[in-house]
Formats: sequence, structure tokens, C-alpha cells
Amino acid sequence: MTDASRYPLLARPHVNLNGSVDHAMVADFRSQLAAAPAEGTLVVALSTLGGDPEAARLIGDEIRLIRDYTGREFLFLGKVAVYSAGATLMAHFPAEKRFLTRGTRIMVHERQLTTDIHLSGPLKSLPATLKAKLNEIEESIRIEEEGFRDLIAGSNISFDEVEKRAPANWYIEAEEARELGLVLDII
Repeated sequence: MTDASRYPLLARPHVNLNGSVDHAMVADFRSQLAAAPAEGTLVVALSTLGGDPEAARLIGDEIRLIRDYTGREFLFLGKVAVYSAGATLMAHFPAEKRFLTRGTRIMVHERQLTTDIHLSGPLKSLPATLKAKLNEIEESIRIEEEGFRDLIAGSNISFDEVEKRAPANWYIEAEEARELGLVLDII
């Protein structure tokens, strides 16, 4: 175990995000960020069973823009569950800026899609409908792979390992996440 006093900022996160990752969480993030101190390191804490990966990417991109344009440091603190879209958000923080509380689990899996394809109309128009759905799937796979690469950057995990384990919902306990270099430490 780690002496939490080494990381005093983590005791009182500036932004606390809990629940489903969705557009309500994006709004909550923006509201809490606006109320946070204007200078210094900011801590973003997250506990989620998952949700919309694009909402997670939006929050992550807003953090990246602030970091890039102001030089502000952001720290990530995962609490209890950092599942699915939560891991997508965590991937927007460098591995050396990520922390987990004791007992926290990260869950990494492939993006999911449930869809029906309704074909109706002139035969010559139907291939475009099918190509559009195929393009959606292929682009989603590329986005997923980008996210996996961001998640494992700076860690001891290979991309092949993520691809092998993600289809079966890969649960990573806090200690293992630290050993793998996914997070800097556990508090």
C-alpha cells in the first residue's frame, strides 16, 4: 500500500464525476470545472460502470485542450469502478498522472453495437445503405483502437494484449494496474 499523504491533492478532487458517462456528466464536468480554482493542478475523480464512449472522449478532449493551451496539470483518480467509457476517459490522462483508490477495478472491453438494418427502396440504393453501416463499424473500430493505444501508452501492456483480452471484458484490479504501469499509484 501507498502512503496517501504523498499525494495530498487527491484527498479533495476538484471535479467528482459519478454515474453513467453521458451528456449529463459532460455538463456536470463543465460546471465543476468552472467552479474549480483558476490556477494549479486539478484532480478529476471518476466512478462509473460505463456509458457513452463519445461523451467520455468529449470530456477527455476538453481536458486535453486546457492542458495544451494553458499548461495546467490534471490528475486522474479512479474510485471503485472505472468501467468501459470510464477507461476511455482515463486514457486521456498520461499514465504517470493516473491514480486509483484501493480496491478499484478498471474494465476494458470492445465497443458494442446493436443495430438493425432495414432495406427498403430501389435495389440500386440499397448498397449505399449497407456501405454506410459498414463505414460506421470500421470507423468505430479505428476509434476503439486509438483509445486502447492511448490507455496503454507509457505502460507495460502491448496493444496485442489489449486486443486479446478486451473481447471478454478485461477487469484489472488496482494492484495489477499499478504493476502494469496503467496508473502511477494506489491511494
